[in-house]
Amino acid sequence: MRRVRFCAFLTGLLLATPAFAADSWHSLQQQAKGQTVWFNAWGGDPAVNRYLEWVSGEMKTHYAIDLRIVRLADAADAVKRIQTEHAAGRNRNGSVDLLWVNGENFRTLKEAGLLQTGWAQQLPNWRYVDTRKPVTEDFAIPTEGAESPWGGAQLTFIARKASMPAPPDTPQALLAWAQQHPGSVTYPRPPDFTGTAFLEQLLLTLTAQPDALKKAPDDTFPQVTAPLWRYLDALHPLLWRKGQDFPPSPARMDALLASGNLALSMTFNPAHARQKVASGELPDDSYSFGFKDGTIGNVHFVAIPANASASAGAKVVANFLLSPQAQIRKADPAVWGDPSVLDAGTLPADEAKRLRSHTPEALPAVLPEPHAAWVNALEQEWLRRYGTR
Repeated sequence: MRRVRFCAFLTGLLLATPAFAADSWHSLQQQAKGQTVWFNAWGGDPAVNRYLEWVSGEMKTHYAIDLRIVRLADAADAVKRIQTEHAAGRNRNGSVDLLWVNGENFRTLKEAGLLQTGWAQQLPNWRYVDTRKPVTEDFAIPTEGAESPWGGAQLTFIARKASMPAPPDTPQALLAWAQQHPGSVTYPRPPDFTGTAFLEQLLLTLTAQPDALKKAPDDTFPQVTAPLWRYLDALHPLLWRKGQDFPPSPARMDALLASGNLALSMTFNPAHARQKVASGELPDDSYSFGFKDGTIGNVHFVAIPANASASAGAKVVANFLLSPQAQIRKADPAVWGDPSVLDAGTLPADEAKRLRSHTPEALPAVLPEPHAAWVNALEQEWLRRYGTR
Protein backbone atom coordinates (compact mmCIF):
# COMPACT_ATOMS: atom_id res chain seq x y z
CA MET A 1 0.00 0.00 0.00
CA ARG A 2 2.82 2.38 0.86
CA ARG A 3 4.45 1.62 -2.49
CA VAL A 4 1.19 2.34 -4.34
CA ARG A 5 0.73 5.62 -2.46
CA PHE A 6 4.32 6.65 -3.14
CA CYS A 7 3.97 5.87 -6.86
CA ALA A 8 0.74 7.85 -6.98
CA PHE A 9 2.46 10.76 -5.23
CA LEU A 10 5.42 10.62 -7.62
CA THR A 11 3.16 10.48 -10.66
CA GLY A 12 1.18 13.43 -9.38
CA LEU A 13 4.38 15.38 -8.79
CA LEU A 14 5.67 14.71 -12.31
CA LEU A 15 2.36 15.69 -13.86
CA ALA A 16 2.19 18.86 -11.78
CA THR A 17 5.66 20.08 -12.78
CA PRO A 18 4.75 21.35 -16.29
CA ALA A 19 1.67 23.09 -14.90
CA PHE A 20 3.83 24.72 -12.25
CA ALA A 21 6.27 25.83 -14.94
CA ALA A 22 3.40 27.21 -17.00
CA ASP A 23 2.06 29.08 -13.97
CA SER A 24 5.53 30.49 -13.31
CA TRP A 25 5.86 31.65 -16.90
CA HIS A 26 2.41 33.22 -16.82
CA SER A 27 3.39 35.05 -13.64
CA LEU A 28 6.59 36.27 -15.26
CA GLN A 29 4.66 37.52 -18.31
CA GLN A 30 2.35 39.47 -16.02
CA GLN A 31 5.37 40.98 -14.30
CA ALA A 32 6.83 41.94 -17.69
CA LYS A 33 3.76 43.90 -18.78
CA GLY A 34 4.47 47.60 -18.88
CA GLN A 35 8.23 47.16 -18.56
CA THR A 36 10.69 49.02 -20.77
CA VAL A 37 13.38 46.66 -22.04
CA TRP A 38 16.60 48.19 -23.36
CA PHE A 39 17.97 45.77 -25.96
CA ASN A 40 21.56 46.59 -26.93
CA ALA A 41 22.31 45.08 -30.34
CA TRP A 42 24.74 45.55 -33.20
CA GLY A 43 23.19 48.07 -35.57
CA GLY A 44 25.49 47.84 -38.56
CA ASP A 45 23.05 46.38 -41.07
CA PRO A 46 19.74 47.92 -42.23
CA ALA A 47 18.13 44.47 -42.52
CA VAL A 48 18.98 43.70 -38.89
CA ASN A 49 17.65 47.05 -37.77
CA ARG A 50 14.37 46.60 -39.65
CA TYR A 51 13.93 43.15 -38.16
CA LEU A 52 14.47 44.40 -34.63
CA GLU A 53 11.97 47.20 -35.19
CA TRP A 54 9.44 44.53 -36.16
CA VAL A 55 10.27 42.61 -32.97
CA SER A 56 9.75 45.81 -31.00
CA GLY A 57 6.31 46.26 -32.54
CA GLU A 58 5.33 42.68 -31.78
CA MET A 59 6.38 43.03 -28.14
CA LYS A 60 4.29 46.17 -27.77
CA THR A 61 1.23 44.68 -29.49
CA HIS A 62 1.16 41.23 -27.93
CA TYR A 63 3.05 41.55 -24.64
CA ALA A 64 2.65 45.20 -23.57
CA ILE A 65 6.46 45.51 -23.42
CA ASP A 66 8.18 48.67 -24.60
CA LEU A 67 11.25 47.26 -26.35
CA ARG A 68 13.84 49.96 -27.03
CA ILE A 69 16.66 49.07 -29.44
CA VAL A 70 20.08 50.58 -28.69
CA ARG A 71 22.14 50.27 -31.88
CA LEU A 72 25.77 49.50 -31.16
CA ALA A 73 28.81 49.80 -33.38
CA ASP A 74 30.38 47.07 -31.24
CA ALA A 75 28.96 44.95 -28.43
CA ALA A 76 32.12 45.76 -26.47
CA ASP A 77 30.69 49.25 -25.91
CA ALA A 78 27.79 47.79 -23.91
CA VAL A 79 30.17 45.43 -22.10
CA LYS A 80 32.23 48.40 -20.92
CA ARG A 81 29.08 50.16 -19.75
CA ILE A 82 28.01 47.11 -17.73
CA GLN A 83 31.49 46.87 -16.21
CA THR A 84 31.45 50.57 -15.32
CA GLU A 85 28.07 50.28 -13.63
CA HIS A 86 29.27 47.30 -11.61
CA ALA A 87 32.43 49.15 -10.53
CA ALA A 88 30.26 52.07 -9.41
CA GLY A 89 28.08 49.76 -7.28
CA ARG A 90 25.05 50.00 -9.57
CA ASN A 91 23.90 46.44 -8.95
CA ARG A 92 20.26 47.16 -9.81
CA ASN A 93 18.46 49.20 -12.45
CA GLY A 94 21.24 48.84 -14.99
CA SER A 95 21.09 50.52 -18.40
CA VAL A 96 21.20 47.21 -20.35
CA ASP A 97 18.40 44.66 -20.03
CA LEU A 98 19.20 42.42 -22.98
CA LEU A 99 22.43 42.20 -24.96
CA TRP A 100 23.27 40.59 -28.30
CA VAL A 101 26.58 38.98 -27.48
CA ASN A 102 28.96 36.08 -28.02
CA GLY A 103 32.60 35.15 -28.00
CA GLU A 104 35.10 37.29 -26.16
CA ASN A 105 32.46 39.71 -24.89
CA PHE A 106 30.51 36.84 -23.34
CA ARG A 107 33.63 35.44 -21.72
CA THR A 108 34.46 38.83 -20.22
CA LEU A 109 31.01 39.24 -18.65
CA LYS A 110 30.65 35.65 -17.50
CA GLU A 111 34.04 35.47 -15.81
CA ALA A 112 33.26 38.69 -13.93
CA GLY A 113 29.89 37.32 -12.76
CA LEU A 114 28.02 40.09 -14.54
CA LEU A 115 25.34 37.93 -16.20
CA GLN A 116 22.24 36.16 -14.94
CA THR A 117 22.62 32.39 -15.30
CA GLY A 118 20.39 29.35 -15.44
CA TRP A 119 17.43 30.92 -17.24
CA ALA A 120 17.88 30.15 -20.94
CA GLN A 121 16.85 26.49 -20.92
CA GLN A 122 13.78 27.40 -18.84
CA LEU A 123 12.27 29.45 -21.67
CA PRO A 124 9.14 27.76 -23.06
CA ASN A 125 10.41 28.01 -26.64
CA TRP A 126 13.65 26.24 -25.78
CA ARG A 127 11.79 23.05 -26.76
CA TYR A 128 12.23 24.04 -30.41
CA VAL A 129 16.00 24.65 -30.20
CA ASP A 130 18.30 22.42 -32.23
CA THR A 131 20.58 21.14 -29.48
CA ARG A 132 22.88 19.57 -32.08
CA LYS A 133 24.18 23.08 -32.65
CA PRO A 134 26.61 24.60 -30.12
CA VAL A 135 23.81 26.26 -28.14
CA THR A 136 25.23 25.52 -24.68
CA GLU A 137 28.76 26.76 -25.32
CA ASP A 138 30.11 29.97 -26.78
CA PHE A 139 33.60 29.87 -28.32
CA ALA A 140 34.32 26.79 -26.17
CA ILE A 141 33.01 28.52 -23.00
CA PRO A 142 30.02 26.74 -21.33
CA THR A 143 27.05 29.12 -21.24
CA GLU A 144 25.47 27.62 -18.09
CA GLY A 145 22.11 29.05 -19.11
CA ALA A 146 23.44 32.62 -19.24
CA GLU A 147 22.72 32.99 -22.96
CA SER A 148 19.74 32.17 -25.14
CA PRO A 149 20.59 31.36 -28.78
CA TRP A 150 18.79 33.27 -31.51
CA GLY A 151 20.83 32.88 -34.68
CA GLY A 152 23.56 30.96 -36.44
CA ALA A 153 26.60 32.18 -38.30
CA GLN A 154 29.28 30.80 -40.57
CA LEU A 155 32.12 32.52 -42.37
CA THR A 156 31.07 32.75 -46.01
CA PHE A 157 32.74 34.29 -49.05
CA ILE A 158 30.83 36.17 -51.76
CA ALA A 159 31.94 36.53 -55.35
CA ARG A 160 30.45 37.38 -58.75
CA LYS A 161 30.34 34.97 -61.67
CA ALA A 162 31.54 37.74 -63.98
CA SER A 163 34.84 38.21 -62.16
CA MET A 164 35.36 34.91 -60.29
CA PRO A 165 33.60 32.07 -62.13
CA ALA A 166 35.47 29.36 -60.17
CA PRO A 167 35.84 30.13 -56.46
CA PRO A 168 39.15 29.52 -54.65
CA ASP A 169 38.21 26.87 -52.09
CA THR A 170 41.41 26.70 -50.02
CA PRO A 171 43.74 29.34 -48.56
CA GLN A 172 46.38 28.27 -51.10
CA ALA A 173 43.92 28.72 -53.97
CA LEU A 174 43.00 32.16 -52.64
CA LEU A 175 46.67 33.15 -52.55
CA ALA A 176 47.10 31.87 -56.12
CA TRP A 177 44.08 33.92 -57.23
CA ALA A 178 45.55 37.04 -55.61
CA GLN A 179 48.85 36.41 -57.40
CA GLN A 180 47.04 36.21 -60.74
CA HIS A 181 44.67 39.12 -59.99
CA PRO A 182 46.53 41.56 -57.70
CA GLY A 183 44.39 44.18 -56.01
CA SER A 184 41.15 42.21 -56.35
CA VAL A 185 40.81 40.73 -52.86
CA THR A 186 41.11 41.91 -49.27
CA TYR A 187 39.44 41.42 -45.89
CA PRO A 188 37.93 43.71 -43.23
CA ARG A 189 40.40 45.35 -40.89
CA PRO A 190 40.52 43.61 -37.49
CA PRO A 191 39.06 44.08 -34.91
CA ASP A 192 36.01 44.01 -37.19
CA PHE A 193 34.59 40.63 -36.17
CA THR A 194 34.44 39.30 -39.75
CA GLY A 195 38.04 40.29 -40.33
CA THR A 196 39.07 38.55 -37.12
CA ALA A 197 37.03 35.49 -38.11
CA PHE A 198 39.01 35.39 -41.35
CA LEU A 199 42.24 35.31 -39.33
CA GLU A 200 40.84 32.49 -37.18
CA GLN A 201 39.78 30.60 -40.30
CA LEU A 202 43.25 30.84 -41.82
CA LEU A 203 44.90 29.87 -38.55
CA LEU A 204 42.64 26.87 -38.08
CA THR A 205 43.42 25.68 -41.60
CA LEU A 206 47.15 26.44 -41.68
CA THR A 207 48.47 25.67 -38.21
CA ALA A 208 50.20 22.38 -37.47
CA GLN A 209 48.77 22.47 -33.92
CA PRO A 210 44.96 22.83 -34.27
CA ASP A 211 44.29 21.33 -30.83
CA ALA A 212 46.05 24.32 -29.26
CA LEU A 213 43.12 26.47 -30.41
CA LYS A 214 40.71 24.64 -28.11
CA LYS A 215 42.19 26.38 -25.06
CA ALA A 216 43.42 29.88 -24.28
CA PRO A 217 46.72 30.88 -25.94
CA ASP A 218 49.86 30.21 -23.93
CA ASP A 219 53.61 30.48 -24.49
CA THR A 220 53.27 28.34 -27.62
CA PHE A 221 51.45 31.22 -29.37
CA PRO A 222 54.42 32.11 -31.64
CA GLN A 223 54.81 28.55 -32.87
CA VAL A 224 51.09 27.92 -33.31
CA THR A 225 50.52 31.12 -35.28
CA ALA A 226 53.72 31.22 -37.34
CA PRO A 227 52.06 29.70 -40.47
CA LEU A 228 49.34 32.38 -40.34
CA TRP A 229 51.80 35.28 -40.36
CA ARG A 230 53.87 33.70 -43.15
CA TYR A 231 50.69 33.38 -45.21
CA LEU A 232 49.62 36.99 -44.57
CA ASP A 233 53.11 38.29 -45.31
CA ALA A 234 52.79 36.66 -48.75
CA LEU A 235 49.16 37.75 -49.28
CA HIS A 236 49.22 41.38 -48.16
CA PRO A 237 51.28 42.87 -51.01
CA LEU A 238 48.74 41.34 -53.42
CA LEU A 239 45.68 42.81 -51.71
CA TRP A 240 43.51 45.79 -52.57
CA ARG A 241 45.63 48.92 -52.00
CA LYS A 242 48.58 46.54 -51.55
CA GLY A 243 47.55 45.72 -48.01
CA GLN A 244 48.32 49.26 -46.85
CA ASP A 245 44.64 49.90 -46.15
CA PHE A 246 41.73 47.62 -45.31
CA PRO A 247 37.94 48.10 -45.59
CA PRO A 248 36.45 48.92 -42.18
CA SER A 249 33.56 46.46 -42.54
CA PRO A 250 31.97 43.75 -44.69
CA ALA A 251 29.41 46.35 -45.82
CA ARG A 252 32.22 48.36 -47.42
CA MET A 253 33.49 45.18 -49.08
CA ASP A 254 30.00 44.53 -50.46
CA ALA A 255 29.98 47.99 -52.02
CA LEU A 256 33.42 47.42 -53.56
CA LEU A 257 32.26 44.05 -54.89
CA ALA A 258 29.11 45.57 -56.39
CA SER A 259 31.14 48.32 -58.10
CA GLY A 260 33.65 45.85 -59.52
CA ASN A 261 36.58 47.14 -57.45
CA LEU A 262 36.84 43.83 -55.62
CA ALA A 263 36.27 40.25 -56.74
CA LEU A 264 35.53 39.01 -53.24
CA SER A 265 33.55 39.99 -50.16
CA MET A 266 32.89 38.06 -46.97
CA THR A 267 30.21 37.74 -44.36
CA PHE A 268 29.32 35.71 -41.29
CA ASN A 269 25.84 34.97 -42.64
CA PRO A 270 25.47 32.18 -45.23
CA ALA A 271 22.26 33.79 -46.56
CA HIS A 272 23.78 37.27 -46.82
CA ALA A 273 24.34 37.16 -50.57
CA ARG A 274 20.76 36.04 -51.27
CA GLN A 275 19.46 38.81 -49.01
CA LYS A 276 21.58 41.50 -50.67
CA VAL A 277 20.69 40.30 -54.19
CA ALA A 278 16.99 40.37 -53.22
CA SER A 279 17.36 43.93 -51.94
CA GLY A 280 19.29 45.05 -55.02
CA GLU A 281 22.46 45.83 -53.08
CA LEU A 282 24.48 43.13 -54.86
CA PRO A 283 24.33 42.16 -58.56
CA ASP A 284 22.30 39.14 -59.63
CA ASP A 285 25.42 37.09 -60.44
CA SER A 286 26.62 37.19 -56.82
CA TYR A 287 27.04 33.81 -55.15
CA SER A 288 28.34 32.33 -51.89
CA PHE A 289 31.03 29.75 -51.25
CA GLY A 290 33.34 28.42 -48.56
CA PHE A 291 36.56 26.50 -48.22
CA LYS A 292 36.09 22.86 -49.15
CA ASP A 293 37.32 21.59 -45.77
CA GLY A 294 34.84 23.80 -43.92
CA THR A 295 34.59 27.28 -42.47
CA ILE A 296 34.25 28.38 -38.89
CA GLY A 297 30.79 28.98 -37.52
CA ASN A 298 29.06 29.71 -34.27
CA VAL A 299 25.80 30.61 -32.63
CA HIS A 300 25.02 34.11 -31.48
CA PHE A 301 23.05 34.73 -28.33
CA VAL A 302 21.22 37.20 -26.13
CA ALA A 303 22.17 37.60 -22.48
CA ILE A 304 20.71 39.40 -19.47
CA PRO A 305 23.08 41.42 -17.26
CA ALA A 306 22.98 40.70 -13.54
CA ASN A 307 21.91 44.29 -12.85
CA ALA A 308 19.17 44.44 -15.51
CA SER A 309 16.22 46.61 -14.50
CA ALA A 310 13.65 44.62 -16.53
CA SER A 311 14.67 40.96 -16.22
CA ALA A 312 11.15 39.62 -16.68
CA GLY A 313 10.63 41.61 -19.85
CA ALA A 314 14.04 40.59 -21.16
CA LYS A 315 13.16 36.90 -20.75
CA VAL A 316 9.86 37.36 -22.56
CA VAL A 317 11.72 39.04 -25.44
CA ALA A 318 14.33 36.26 -25.52
CA ASN A 319 11.55 33.67 -25.62
CA PHE A 320 9.84 35.49 -28.49
CA LEU A 321 13.12 35.56 -30.43
CA LEU A 322 13.05 31.72 -30.26
CA SER A 323 9.46 31.44 -31.46
CA PRO A 324 8.85 29.77 -34.84
CA GLN A 325 7.20 32.98 -36.04
CA ALA A 326 10.25 35.11 -35.25
CA GLN A 327 12.80 32.55 -36.42
CA ILE A 328 11.09 31.92 -39.77
CA ARG A 329 10.84 35.64 -40.44
CA LYS A 330 14.48 36.20 -39.47
CA ALA A 331 15.66 33.37 -41.75
CA ASP A 332 13.84 34.81 -44.78
CA PRO A 333 16.50 36.41 -47.06
CA ALA A 334 13.94 39.04 -48.06
CA VAL A 335 13.87 40.15 -44.39
CA TRP A 336 17.30 39.38 -42.91
CA GLY A 337 18.42 35.87 -43.83
CA ASP A 338 19.97 35.04 -40.46
CA PRO A 339 20.17 31.24 -39.99
CA SER A 340 17.75 29.74 -37.50
CA VAL A 341 18.71 27.91 -34.31
CA LEU A 342 15.52 25.85 -34.34
CA ASP A 343 15.18 22.19 -35.23
CA ALA A 344 12.63 22.11 -38.06
CA GLY A 345 11.72 18.58 -36.98
CA THR A 346 10.16 19.93 -33.79
CA LEU A 347 7.78 22.25 -35.66
CA PRO A 348 4.37 21.65 -37.19
CA ALA A 349 4.59 20.59 -40.84
CA ASP A 350 3.71 24.00 -42.34
CA GLU A 351 6.18 25.92 -40.19
CA ALA A 352 8.87 23.30 -40.77
CA LYS A 353 8.43 23.62 -44.53
CA ARG A 354 8.68 27.42 -44.36
CA LEU A 355 11.80 27.29 -42.21
CA ARG A 356 13.51 24.74 -44.46
CA SER A 357 12.75 26.88 -47.52
CA HIS A 358 14.94 29.62 -45.99
CA THR A 359 17.84 27.32 -45.09
CA PRO A 360 20.83 27.70 -47.45
CA GLU A 361 21.86 24.52 -49.25
CA ALA A 362 25.28 23.00 -49.94
CA LEU A 363 27.04 24.81 -47.12
CA PRO A 364 30.54 23.60 -46.24
CA ALA A 365 31.09 21.84 -42.94
CA VAL A 366 30.96 24.06 -39.87
CA LEU A 367 34.26 24.19 -38.00
CA PRO A 368 34.19 25.15 -34.30
CA GLU A 369 35.50 28.55 -33.26
CA PRO A 370 38.78 28.66 -31.36
CA HIS A 371 38.65 29.43 -27.63
CA ALA A 372 37.36 32.97 -27.03
CA ALA A 373 40.73 34.19 -25.74
CA TRP A 374 42.22 33.79 -29.24
CA VAL A 375 40.19 36.75 -30.51
CA ASN A 376 42.09 39.38 -28.56
CA ALA A 377 45.44 37.61 -28.93
CA LEU A 378 45.17 37.47 -32.73
CA GLU A 379 43.87 41.04 -33.03
CA GLN A 380 46.70 42.44 -30.93
CA GLU A 381 49.36 40.58 -32.87
CA TRP A 382 47.77 41.56 -36.19
CA LEU A 383 47.75 45.22 -35.14
CA ARG A 384 51.37 44.98 -34.01
CA ARG A 385 52.46 43.51 -37.35
CA TYR A 386 50.22 45.29 -39.84
CA GLY A 387 48.13 47.93 -38.10
CA THR A 388 50.51 50.88 -38.46
CA ARG A 389 51.14 50.53 -42.18
